[in-house]
Amino acid sequence: MKHKSHVLLVEDSASEARLIQQYLKDEMLTLQHVESGEAAISAIQQHPPSLVLLDLNLPDMPGQKILEWIREQDIPTTVAVITGNGSVDVAVEMMRVGAEDFLEKPVSASRLRTTTRNLLEKSRLKNLLDEFQSTFEREQYHGFIGSSLPMQAVYRIIDAAAPSKATVFITGESGTGKEVCAEAIHKQGTRAKQPFIALNCGAIPHELMESEIFGHVKGAFTGAATERKGAASLADGGTLFLDEIGEMAMDLQTKLLRFVQTGTFQKVGSSKEEKVDIRFICATNRDPLEEVANGRFREDLYYRLHVVPLQLPSLKERGDDIIAIAHTFLVNYAKEEGKAFRSFSPSVEVILRRYNWPGNVRQLQNVIRNIVVLHNEKIVTENHLPPPLNSGLVGHENTHFIQVPNAATAPTAQPPLSTLPNSAAEIRPLATIEREVIEQAIAFCNDNIPQAAALLQVSPSTIYRKKQTWDSQPI
Repeated sequence: MKHKSHVLLVEDSASEARLIQQYLKDEMLTLQHVESGEAAISAIQQHPPSLVLLDLNLPDMPGQKILEWIREQDIPTTVAVITGNGSVDVAVEMMRVGAEDFLEKPVSASRLRTTTRNLLEKSRLKNLLDEFQSTFEREQYHGFIGSSLPMQAVYRIIDAAAPSKATVFITGESGTGKEVCAEAIHKQGTRAKQPFIALNCGAIPHELMESEIFGHVKGAFTGAATERKGAASLADGGTLFLDEIGEMAMDLQTKLLRFVQTGTFQKVGSSKEEKVDIRFICATNRDPLEEVANGRFREDLYYRLHVVPLQLPSLKERGDDIIAIAHTFLVNYAKEEGKAFRSFSPSVEVILRRYNWPGNVRQLQNVIRNIVVLHNEKIVTENHLPPPLNSGLVGHENTHFIQVPNAATAPTAQPPLSTLPNSAAEIRPLATIEREVIEQAIAFCNDNIPQAAALLQVSPSTIYRKKQTWDSQPI
């Protein structure tokens, strides 16, 4: 039997709400109606719906605030905004924030039904995809740590691109692991046993960059006492990774373009051409098209290199990967420094998840090293956190830290198993036990799902998704 989807209608106009209820009365869904933003948030927390039909003009708060809250809490629900005449531009802006569609008042029956059916089907398929991907997800991949959906997408692109000789153009914020990504492409490909040579174009003075790439002959310039091979020669047969390629001077970009096109180059001070077989990978933390538009990067070089684009997500987009990466750093540094650290307290995990991490993985790495070097306990607590994580904020200057109860004070639902059951009847389904444990954690945290998730060491979206399932399939 097909289960009914749960839809929440947030509409302060009684007449509009009755009309929508009438239009949807024959659909395969249960429709819950609330009239205010506060009631909507409460309803979503208690029973996360598959779809929210959200009026933008509510008596106590703008609908946009509810949409932003849903996205900040990582609640797996689809949102369609409802807008009055003259506010379509606002509705389109809400879609940029995270809404999937918009309905313009007066809502027509056919438009409402079509939108509702489409969005419920999309939500159903996304949940199936999440379950499928979680079954086959990789928690580690070469030098990467993390099983989040953005990283699974990165892993799949690397899998597809690695066997080719096509140039990969990696973009991403500083500290997201662009060199780790380049090495993963190299190791996953057919050149894994050949050299991997990395050059940071932003760390080498411009006047030495040409020599670093192509090498030089003896006497080519002051100080060139001997002939020297450059990265091009050293990477022959393997991979040459040019990091921060946007920092390269324009005149050298011209020579690089010819090198990429022909595979030939000349050492500084030499007239002899040399030919090599190289796979190129490059990276930048800037917007390459903006650099082209501003005349800082050659357009022809950009299109020559930009064959397989690969965008690395920022750390704040990677969800529970933050904890997995932090734990790996913690264990490794504790071993290196001879310290006792093994885990994080639930409250620290909440802080780590909610902080914005402008320096990405590199900043997280420095934070964990700071903790291990300056302290020595088994569990990392709030007192061990360095600035700015100890400031009481968790990512936005107006977002206050959520106090998480100490797991040690949580009541134990049942005594631990010490003996085998006497009969099969005493063995309860795992799904039943899981539901009981989650509901007890939610009750203990006064219905605060992010707190309960921290105590259970799972993502809040996992709990919200399970609550959706329970609402449609009561035990």
